[in-house]
Amino acid sequence: MLKEYYSGYKPKTWLFEGQFAGMPYSEKSLQSILKQALQKTGINKPVTLHWLRHSFATHFLESGTDLRYIQELLGHSSSKTTEIYTHVSTKSIQQIKSPFDDL
Repeated sequence: MLKEYYSGYKPKTWLFEGQFAGMPYSEKSLQSILKQALQKTGINKPVTLHWLRHSFATHFLESGTDLRYIQELLGHSSSKTTEIYTHVSTKSIQQIKSPFDDL
């Protein structure tokens, strides 16, 4: 689906451009799009843009991506900000339920 989108629109700077060519979506527009997508899919859990960003970083970290790359992707000027995800990741791993727990 992304390949079709890219072939059709051929964005120059941002994969998903906002109202004006070469400009990103505004936060308000992204929140509106997310809200509509959640309604269409019937997802009733609270999902926010921050939560998606947080999940993005945590999944990269859990898959072994170097923290410095994640820092760059998120646009953090300080590695201390990115290091927050190492704590969350460790906590998440500890909360994973083993399938053997139900045996």
